Amino acid sequence: QDLSIEEQSECAQDFYQNVADRLQTRWKVPPEKVEKAMDEVEKYIMTRQYKYVFCPETTDDEKKDLAVQKRIRALHWVTPQMLCVPVSEEIPEVSDMVVKAITDIIEMDSKRVPRDKLACITKCSKHIFNAIKITKNEPASADDFLPTLIYIVLKGNPPRLQSNIQYITRFCNPSRLMTGEDGYYFTNLCCAVAFIEKLDAQSLNLSQEDFDRFMTGQSSPKKQESDSFSPDVCLGVKQMCKSLDLLSQLNERQERIVSEAKKLEKDLIDWTDGITKEVEDIVEKYPLEIKPKSQALAAIDSENVENDKLPPPLQPQVYAG
Repeated sequence: QDLSIEEQSECAQDFYQNVADRLQTRWKVPPEKVEKAMDEVEKYIMTRQYKYVFCPETTDDEKKDLAVQKRIRALHWVTPQMLCVPVSEEIPEVSDMVVKAITDIIEMDSKRVPRDKLACITKCSKHIFNAIKITKNEPASADDFLPTLIYIVLKGNPPRLQSNIQYITRFCNPSRLMTGEDGYYFTNLCCAVAFIEKLDAQSLNLSQEDFDRFMTGQSSPKKQESDSFSPDVCLGVKQMCKSLDLLSQLNERQERIVSEAKKLEKDLIDWTDGITKEVEDIVEKYPLEIKPKSQALAAIDSENVENDKLPPPLQPQVYAG
């Protein structure tokens, strides 16, 4: 207990490696039996050491847990359509798979052995693959799996998620993490958590304005259309949802109009101030000088003796043809 969590992890990993090497080299144990033996070794050690090495006070694991939980709660409005999740929960069998997947990922926190926590992640992932397969009526791909896993994590908000990930990383048998389906699904879970932590408007194909409103709770995404309800839903509920949806849209439009009006007003004020400043600068640079009024010139044909310097008037001349 006097060691840091990094040193404890290193001790555990070294012990796993030494035991596996002795089983293989000294006693010539077949690889499949070595794997089973290592599972029992891990189970015995980590069951006894769990209370000392899971989310220790010397780390910031608990702080990360709270940050992730707060982030997931703030993203409660994210819909499967935004994440391009190829799963239709309207299908009863698919809905059951989604519930089982959420249950498995939540159950991970109750396990003490890293291998058992990995088993929960694997079960969750297999339910996801089955849900996608039933929805699409074809085998699921990796591109379908990760968005659905992100959706399951958002919907389930598993407790102490970061602590469980760190615990598995530090004290799981390394051979299990580096190979096999357990390691693959665990890597995808880490990617899903990293995506949630960095999720922004661009990730969901939303404008920054809409994303900010959804995050602050000022508005919510468009509700289900009335034709997406199951047939047994009464007409009054459908009409009520349509009315709420319409009110939400009108409210959003009004907010946009008010925002644009305020922006236009600010632009006009800025433009007026800018023009006034430019005029003042020009006047200051080139001041206007008003000269005294000059004496008006007399008409050429007037009898003004003072204008003696004017040329004589033209006289008509006759040319001989």
